Amino acid sequence: MDKIRVLLADDHTLIRSGIATLLQSNKDFLVVGEAEDGEEAVRKTGELKPTVVVMDLSMPILSGIEATKQIKRKYPEVNVLVLTMHENEEYVYQILKSGAAGYVLKSAGKDELISAIRAAAKGEKFFSPRISQLMAEGYVRRVEQVATETESGDVPLTRREREVLSLVVDGLTNQQIADQLFISPRTVDTHRTNIMQKLDIHDLANLVRYAIEHGLAGSGAGTQPKKP
Repeated sequence: MDKIRVLLADDHTLIRSGIATLLQSNKDFLVVGEAEDGEEAVRKTGELKPTVVVMDLSMPILSGIEATKQIKRKYPEVNVLVLTMHENEEYVYQILKSGAAGYVLKSAGKDELISAIRAAAKGEKFFSPRISQLMAEGYVRRVEQVATETESGDVPLTRREREVLSLVVDGLTNQQIADQLFISPRTVDTHRTNIMQKLDIHDLANLVRYAIEHGLAGSGAGTQPKKP
């Protein structure tokens, strides 16, 4: 059987080395290369043709989400497995939308990681148990929210929209918001447009007033997990 070719993308050298040592001790895996930022991960995917890219979420130059999008667009046959410390429902859905095969926490044991890479190599989905729980809880919460909105006629902002609104009110630019939330500036602009349409507010002064009245002013900057 052909070995599973793995590219490790993480900006922490010790983490890359540890995973490489683990995989190289297994005859089914071949670590073909390492990348320390998202841009390098995309480039080396094209050069080395891995079966699976093990991708960190928080990476310099190009985030794991954006790197995954580029890899899946340019090399759709390559599967990406996210390995991260972030237990964040929004990140899970963002990475799934980008085309990743799975989402594994860095707190996972070695057997779980190996199983995840094997699953990704087959094109199967794999999630750490905690991530599966988050997804299930999120689904239930969205169902309940839809039911509440239907009964009340309200159209509240999503959690991500509230975060973006708070950062807009704090005076951050689209690029600064994108860097903080690990999304693209274009996505930030889309959120801003949706916020204004939902609230029927089209100027900053009234957005600030709305945020203050609803307790959203200054609440976004501290809600996101920071890069270790």
